[in-house]
Amino acid sequence: MGFRFWAYLRFLWHSKNEHGVHSPFVFSLVTKCLYDKSVFPEYQTLDRFRGDLLSDHRLVDVTDFGAGSKVFKSNQRAVSAMARHAGISRKRARLLFRVVRYFQPDTILEIGTSVGLATSALALGKPDARVITVEGCPETAAVAAAQLQAAGLANVTVINAEFSSFLSQPLAFPSPRLVFFDGHHTEAATLAYFESLLPYATDDSVWIFDDIHWSAGMERAWEAIKRHPDVTVTMDTYQWGFVFFRKGQAREGFVIRS
Repeated sequence: MGFRFWAYLRFLWHSKNEHGVHSPFVFSLVTKCLYDKSVFPEYQTLDRFRGDLLSDHRLVDVTDFGAGSKVFKSNQRAVSAMARHAGISRKRARLLFRVVRYFQPDTILEIGTSVGLATSALALGKPDARVITVEGCPETAAVAAAQLQAAGLANVTVINAEFSSFLSQPLAFPSPRLVFFDGHHTEAATLAYFESLLPYATDDSVWIFDDIHWSAGMERAWEAIKRHPDVTVTMDTYQWGFVFFRKGQAREGFVIRS
């Protein structure tokens, strides 16, 4: 059986729901955000955004700087297929919207735009936030930028740049309070991006790493991040790893079913 199957079984064995959480900070996040069953009107906008992409069958030439795809065999891909297989799921888009709505960050950075599904959730979670999203592939970035503009999400800036090149320069905007890492899913790249952004981490930073159990290398990267002395609280939801730098809080790691 595959690596991810066993990774998920290990996750289920160790995971808890809100009843196993004794940290007030994490308990509030789990009960008021992760498990919030409210039906927000923004969900309809997210669904329309997804539907528009799923009905877009244009072919684009994808420049892949990351770990490659387990689905696509060619670098020429339909926008609809990218939205279906490479984009964030409907459930995860709604969760990401709620996370932004819960924490209310003024500046958000996304590493890995793809066709903009996660970006739309980040933008809708706090419409007056500044959202900067970075995509290495020029054609994919152009698709995302056009779709975000058509949806009226004017608080988003799409930057076409290779991630390591972008992060090697000082940020030209205020320190992002929320960072969503969703690109180049390898151990070395993930740890390099983590280290590059550490100088911008603050007591109220919220960092989210996608696909932390995607491979053995990503699991090693996640374990290294959890052990970093600047990190105090982590939360593993299988798909995502949440990282917090809350000074004065007990060092704890949680595994939460979401």
